[in-house]
Amino acid sequence: MGDIRDEVRRKYAEAIAGGCCCASGGCCSGGGPDVITGGNYRPEDLPPLLRDMDVPTFGCGNPIAIGSLKPGEVVLDLGSGAGLDVMLAALKVGPSGRVYGLDMTDEMLARAEENRRRAGLENVIFIKGHMEEIPLPDRSVDVVISNCVVNLSPDKGRVFREAFRVLRHGGRLAISDVVLLRPLPEAVLRSVSAWTGCIAGALPVEEAERQVRIAGFEDVDVRVVKVYSFSPSEARGLFPHLSDDELPLVDGAAGSALITGRKG
Repeated sequence: MGDIRDEVRRKYAEAIAGGCCCASGGCCSGGGPDVITGGNYRPEDLPPLLRDMDVPTFGCGNPIAIGSLKPGEVVLDLGSGAGLDVMLAALKVGPSGRVYGLDMTDEMLARAEENRRRAGLENVIFIKGHMEEIPLPDRSVDVVISNCVVNLSPDKGRVFREAFRVLRHGGRLAISDVVLLRPLPEAVLRSVSAWTGCIAGALPVEEAERQVRIAGFEDVDVRVVKVYSFSPSEARGLFPHLSDDELPLVDGAAGSALITGRKG
């Protein structure tokens, strides 16, 4: 687990230093709209407070849209990055609520805290830690959200169990993540760059649903909302070690899914 964590931490520390901004529909990889991060937030999803802020996101969806957050609730964002989803959640739950942002990368936490201060949000707390070992007490939050982060964990079952542990009875899981729609070439599964790029570590749709159910969640739903289509140049850039015969196998093999569940 350590090697994957170190590589993920290094990649996202470099990414946040690059200063890209995906919150307004731009991209984190240069060129046109990014296949995974582009278009996940509509302008109307971003309140005026955040619209003009440079808040990068490396997510694959918008978990706030499915979280049904209510004033006064306590929310935990796994892999909170620069803090966009945390701040959106904080505005939903209001001053009587609270939002924790959990991340393991110092550079991300520093940027997130800077963004929190600029936004003037007092109901947000960023904490350093791993999603396989969430540093919060049992039954302490109402909603767990996450945006394209669980796939980066080598032990996804443990992440779902930890999410279940910290949720109160009746609490909700609402995450956006990458899932596989068909098997990937072995060369992709062995690629560290494909893992940190959110593809190689993704679970098949059926396995993602099974893992969430095994963790204890009820009313589990895994709904694919976007299928990733890679042009030859995009595929070559993401998977440089694949042969010309293997590259077409990546196109359409993965997509974004909204994953929800409830703790009974």
